[in-house]
Amino acid sequence: MLTPTKGIAPDRSLLAVGAQILQELDSPLTVSQAWARLKTRRSELGHGSPVSFGWFVLALDVLHALGAVEMRDELLMPRRP
Repeated sequence: MLTPTKGIAPDRSLLAVGAQILQELDSPLTVSQAWARLKTRRSELGHGSPVSFGWFVLALDVLHALGAVEMRDELLMPRRP
């Protein structure tokens, strides 16, 4: 689930989706805005593996557990060291 397996495509693993989310967080975004940007970006890049909103939230959970993102005033932003 975190990493690609024979059942989970590389572009759909939670670490890959999390990395894609971080690439889209160039400014603070709401969760809905981040979800919309991720869907657009994946479509532009031709990622055919489906990512549901639930999977997106799991990727956000992974990023939060790793200390890579934080929520402030209902805005999602990357955590700077």
